[in-house]
Amino acid sequence: MEILYENLLQMDWRYLVMWAIGGILIYLAIKKDMEPTLLLPIGFGAILVNLPNSGAVTQPGSFEEGALTTLFEAGIANELFPLILFIGIGAMIDFGPLLSNPKLMIFGAAAQFGIFFTLCLTSMFFDINDAASIAIIGAADGPTAIVVANKLNSAYLAPIMVAAYSYMALVPIIQPPVIKLLTTKKERQIRMDYVGREVSKTTKILFPIIITVIAGLVAPASVALVGFLMFGNLIRECGVLNSLSETAQKVLANLITIFLGITIASQMTVDKFLNPQTFLILGLGLFAFIFDTAGGVLFAKLLNLFLKKKINPMIGAAGISAFPMSGRIVHKMGLEEDPQNFLLMHSIGVNVSGQIASVIAGGLILNFFMA
Repeated sequence: MEILYENLLQMDWRYLVMWAIGGILIYLAIKKDMEPTLLLPIGFGAILVNLPNSGAVTQPGSFEEGALTTLFEAGIANELFPLILFIGIGAMIDFGPLLSNPKLMIFGAAAQFGIFFTLCLTSMFFDINDAASIAIIGAADGPTAIVVANKLNSAYLAPIMVAAYSYMALVPIIQPPVIKLLTTKKERQIRMDYVGREVSKTTKILFPIIITVIAGLVAPASVALVGFLMFGNLIRECGVLNSLSETAQKVLANLITIFLGITIASQMTVDKFLNPQTFLILGLGLFAFIFDTAGGVLFAKLLNLFLKKKINPMIGAAGISAFPMSGRIVHKMGLEEDPQNFLLMHSIGVNVSGQIASVIAGGLILNFFMA
């Protein structure tokens, strides 16, 4: 009872705020089914580390290291967890729709506009390395955001991680209003025939190898990111490692996601999280995310000025890295406008190109700003 009394005396309103934030994330995960594998561990972890004198994290002046602090040093500070997760993500991705219609890759590149636009804006308020780390939130790619922020030694790793993964989960809420704002009903009803050619097994095997080599030559700092992603895809496509592919897609990806989520929360302590700069970073991350979406849509609209056979501009929004959520959202919006408008293959093709483009964008930023 004495320990309880002492801990209650140390309570202040900030702990209650962090509990509320953790509770909201858990609610969104369970009730709204928004990326529960990410939001539930982050939400519970936020409560866990914001109990007075919590033993889950290392306390100031204490010689006893908390379990989550140890896990953070072992898996995030050295970028191990994000890179291993990329193997699982790569094993999940089917590049077939993209390879059957390679022109879709340009939309993945266009949808990275928000990153570089936000970088220019953010550099007026933050150190250039911090600005670059914040801008990469717009990629909607948590592992890339962690790696970039770590390598650039950003002082704002905690809010960057939380923003990157939170916005990934909130794609179904954020993207549709942006898409509708930038398109007309007639544009959203544009039908696109899928005439993709059959992709050979050899092509699917060579693709991850070639992409890794090209990315390594263009942006050497992206080799680890692109390489782990493409290695996972090579496991999937080679045809002789089916059990490893299944393990990477399910057991490995799920296990690392659990560790990653609860470890991210270790950085959500009141002293690191509840300050004006954190909320500014969350706002700038949302800004980057919105302009990435807008960049893809507006680029498609620009192409339509010169094309006889029009493109449904909604597919440009799928160029962000949130795979496969963004592709499915675009497909669903197309069906809402026209029940016979099937955009899934196009939007997924753009979505996987966005996964590659976001990693390369992260590598380019590292090339520009790493000492």
